[in-house]
Parts: sequence; C-alpha cells; structure tokens
Amino acid sequence: MNNRGLLDFIITRIPHISPVDKISLCTRFTSEADIISLTKADLEQILGRFLPKLKWDLDLWIGQAEQDTWTITHRGMNTVSYASPDYPPLLREIYDPPHLIFYWGQLPDPERPLVAMVGTRRPASPGAMFAIRVSKEFADAGVSVVSGLALGIDGFSHRGNLSARTIAVLASGLDELSPAANKVLARKILEQGGCIMTEYPPGTPPHQWRFPTRNRIISGLSRGTLIVEAPERSGALITGRCALEQGRDVWVAGLYGEPLGEGSRKFANEGARVVSSAYEILEEWEAKFTVITSLKEEP
Repeated sequence: MNNRGLLDFIITRIPHISPVDKISLCTRFTSEADIISLTKADLEQILGRFLPKLKWDLDLWIGQAEQDTWTITHRGMNTVSYASPDYPPLLREIYDPPHLIFYWGQLPDPERPLVAMVGTRRPASPGAMFAIRVSKEFADAGVSVVSGLALGIDGFSHRGNLSARTIAVLASGLDELSPAANKVLARKILEQGGCIMTEYPPGTPPHQWRFPTRNRIISGLSRGTLIVEAPERSGALITGRCALEQGRDVWVAGLYGEPLGEGSRKFANEGARVVSSAYEILEEWEAKFTVITSLKEEP
C-alpha cells in the first residue's frame, strides 16, 4: 500500500457525495490520518454545503476500506488514484473524473491514442461487422479501443481490438463483472495486455443507474467516440453526449439504413461526422499516417 494508506479507499466508501467532491478530498488530504478524525460537520464545511442524505458512519467506511484492501490484494487487483502521476492523463482533464480507479491488467499507455466505440446491445449484422472491422483497423494502426464490455457492439469492438490492448470500463466492481457471457472475452482482454477498470469498489453490483455514470469514463479516456449503431434511447448516445461535453470528437457510422440507427442519425443531423472506416478518423487526427497509408496499399 502507498503512503496514502486507506485514504482513497475510505473516500470511495463515503456515500452521497459526487465525484467532484471526492476529487476535492483526494487532493486536500495526503494520508488516512487526515480523515480518520473527520466529522460530518467538518466534511460539510470542506465541501461548502449541507449533506442531509448522509448518515455519518466513519467506522463503517474504514472497515469497508480495510476489506477492500484485502480483496484487492487477494484478487490481484490494482488501483490508481487521481493523486498519482500514473493516472490516465486524458481522464484527468474531464470535469468529474473518478478519484480512484480499480483495475485488472495494464493501464493504457499515455502515448497511445484511445478511441471509444459504443452502440446497441442487439446490433443488426451490418453493425456487428462494422464494429469488428473498424476496431481491427484501429488495432492495425496501434490505437486502443475503449468500450463497456456489454453484449453487442461493445463486445465486437473489444474482440476486433484485442491485439491493441483494448480497455473495458465496468459499471460494477471488478468482481461483479457482467454479463457472464463476456467473462471469456474479459479473460482474453487481460491475456492480450489490455485493461478492465472501474470506479466502483469490490462487491458493487451493476445496477442500471450506474451505466450512464460509467459512460463519462469511456468517453473521458478517449480522444473521441464512435457511435456504431444506436437506437433512439440507447445508452451509447449518453456516451456521445458525454464526449461532446468533454470537448472530444464524436463520429457516427453510416448505418442509417438499419432499423437501430435512429439515434446515430440524430447525432449526424446535429453535425457529427459520418465515417465508414478507422482510417478517416486517424487521418483527421493526423495520427500514424505512414502506417495508415501502407495499410491502404495492402492487397
């Protein structure tokens, strides 16, 4: 354990405060000794507001933090704090980054560009084929894909990008990975040097409301987000909105002939660029141009 001791784990366990609040505590305090004598009144003074929903139980949160450290050690998990220089740099730039990341595998290389690929859990065949093809094109150019390890477009995007150390972001604790059908894929991600990460501590179930919150991390890690195929109420559109709010690029696949493309069409009508390959995005970034050119010339 680093010299911050239980500090970051205790902060994680305090309920009813926002990610921004937790960042404030993470940067204000340097060790668990700074927080173990804290009172609710102290916390309210630090955050500048009352916390009526918060039932103060510091002993409980310390106990949970101690259990978290045991689980992390015995399950081979790792953590990186917002206070650490190893924290993903692009994620650090967003308004509400997680103050602590739990992860398996290797953190993304800060020198390697990341792109998010998201879409419906029940894609039509063209959407599935597009996700696999384009994520592989990104892999061939050395670009890692970030997605949510869900069924459908997420899973296809990870599969095509395994060789480029794809990154999966969960809406649960690492030990509550869902869906079960993607556990084999999760193992392949780790075997290929990728990363599975979350802001939620061990034992946190994947409740539905956590998925929209998780999506800001998917887009926040990435230079831009590609919406592959999304119906009108798709969670993928939330990721796209997050990307726009974060000042990142957003693209949509040109799959408008498909019944599940209504949400994507709306983004295109609002100005998102329509793309048909990874090369168009990479040329827009002016990234790895010589590699892209050579790939295009292959038979």
